[in-house]
Amino acid sequence: MKSFSLQRTLAVFIKEFQQMLRDRMTFAMAIGVPVLQLVLFGYAINTDPKGLPTAIVSADTGPLARSLSAALQNTGYFRVTHLPDSETRAEALVETGEVQFVVIIPTDFSRRVIRGEKPAVLVAVDATDPSASGNAIAALAQVANSALARDLAGPLRSLQGGAAPYEVRVHRRYNPEGLSRYNIVPGLIGTILTMTMVMLTGLAMTRERERGTMENLLATPVRPFEVMAGKILPYVVIGYIQLSVILAAAWGLFEVPMVGSLLLLMAMIGLFMLANLAIGFTFSTLARNQLQAMQMTFFFFLPSMLLSGFMFPFRGMPLWAQRLGEVLPLTHFLRIVRGIMLKGNDLIQVLPELWPMLAFLLFAGAVALARYRRTLD
Repeated sequence: MKSFSLQRTLAVFIKEFQQMLRDRMTFAMAIGVPVLQLVLFGYAINTDPKGLPTAIVSADTGPLARSLSAALQNTGYFRVTHLPDSETRAEALVETGEVQFVVIIPTDFSRRVIRGEKPAVLVAVDATDPSASGNAIAALAQVANSALARDLAGPLRSLQGGAAPYEVRVHRRYNPEGLSRYNIVPGLIGTILTMTMVMLTGLAMTRERERGTMENLLATPVRPFEVMAGKILPYVVIGYIQLSVILAAAWGLFEVPMVGSLLLLMAMIGLFMLANLAIGFTFSTLARNQLQAMQMTFFFFLPSMLLSGFMFPFRGMPLWAQRLGEVLPLTHFLRIVRGIMLKGNDLIQVLPELWPMLAFLLFAGAVALARYRRTLD
């Protein structure tokens, strides 16, 4: 038996290192993935979101009502973006996700505070994501004790020092118990489908190339769009099988409510699957082997999972991360699936999230067809 040779080991090391450098895609992924993780976890992730969009419905124009509105914004958690003239309009803003909080100040708020009657201020919260609103709700108690401190001076000083001069009633909409599974389980539908649809389709063409059957496929009279459709549609069937398992678990094990239309949900999931299958088909035309296809899948899945609002509150991320997250189909799908299942949103209410997902599908499909035609040449 030959003894260990440092020279032979060094020769194998040099050979392997040179081979790795020739595979530019793998080398780039080895460097790019850690950098991407550092940037996303270091700069984009924030578990204490502030500046949450808030609508204030105030029927009282007195100074105490204005002081309360200013105190809410001074906490940093609330950013007044809408001043609707009715509670009905405010409710519509919550249903569509345009605002996360609605503060309703009663008509006689100032007069009742001065009389010491402790009027009630209603705060409606979109609690579909408990982690996004938890700290803001906790800040409401501090606001109640300090918001009117400057106004209650002189003869009104007797109203200070004890209990808060008004009562805050918080109504958690769509998830009154603050159960995290109401937010996580619907989100899992999107994340699981993203991972499996992109990965399975990404391996489709590379498998043909590695097995040597790509030439037979190119020799057939099948057009590029027909090849892409034929490759994608079987995975749509698999996706719906996965969906049936997830929904059965959501309703049977986790008791997640289904308030909206199941038919609408199925249609939105079909469009979402097509968008991910199109990007997976694009990866398959770029990758030289299945390893590269897997690496591209992970490189796409990581920001999709972190920047979509699945793991961390979307509104807690910096503006540049939110802009990047808006490009990803998972971001819009999570809003759609949570809106349909928890809020009962209809087609009109999900349209603002539907068209970006459709645009992504068209763009990814066009790139995939262009890349496949180049392969044919």
